[in-house]
Amino acid sequence: MILPIVAYGDPVLRKVGVEIDKNYPELPKLIANMWETMENAHGVGLAAPQIGKSIRLFVIDATPFAEDEENTPEEKEVLSNFRKVFINPKIVKEEGDEWPFEEGCLSIPEVREDVYRQETVHITYQNENFESKKEILTGLAARVFQHEYDHIEGVLFTDKISSLKKRLIKRKLENISKGKIGADYRMRYFNAKRK
Repeated sequence: MILPIVAYGDPVLRKVGVEIDKNYPELPKLIANMWETMENAHGVGLAAPQIGKSIRLFVIDATPFAEDEENTPEEKEVLSNFRKVFINPKIVKEEGDEWPFEEGCLSIPEVREDVYRQETVHITYQNENFESKKEILTGLAARVFQHEYDHIEGVLFTDKISSLKKRLIKRKLENISKGKIGADYRMRYFNAKRK
C-alpha cells in the first residue's frame, strides 16, 4: 500500500527514532509498504519517520545511481546491488574527506542543495530477518545511508546547509509545510489549512 509521505514541518521528522525488535507489529507489511511508497515517489531511500513512525528503520534502493557515468566500475557494482532494509542501524565511524553532492528529500519536494558528507562510513544494522550485519560503505552508498540515518536521528538535509542557503529557501520550506506545493505523490502536511 502506498502511504502518504510526511512533509517538512511535521514534528515527527524531528524526533529521534526508537529501536525495534522482531515483534514490532506487522513489520513485514510495513517494510513492503515502505518499498512501494518509495518506488511510487521515485526515491532512493525512505525512513520510517517520513511515513509518521518514530522508529529506527529505513529502506534504500541506490540501484538508479549505478548507471551514473562518473562512477567507477567498482562503484557501479556496489550500487547495482544496493537495495537493503536497515533496522536499528548505527554509524560506528565516519572517515575520509567531506565531499559535496546535491541532495533532495521526498519530505522536502522541489528543494535540492549541496550537502557535504564524509566519504566512508562503518555501520552495523539488522536486516529484515533481524540478522546482525557490519559493513563499510563509501561514495554514494555511504551518502544515501547517511541521509536516511539522519532521518532516524531527527535531522534533515536542510540542517546541513549554510545559513545563507537556509534563508534563501525559507519561503519554499514554509510553503511545503502548508501544503502549497505540487508533489506528484501522496503527502501529509502538518500545517495545511483544514477545509
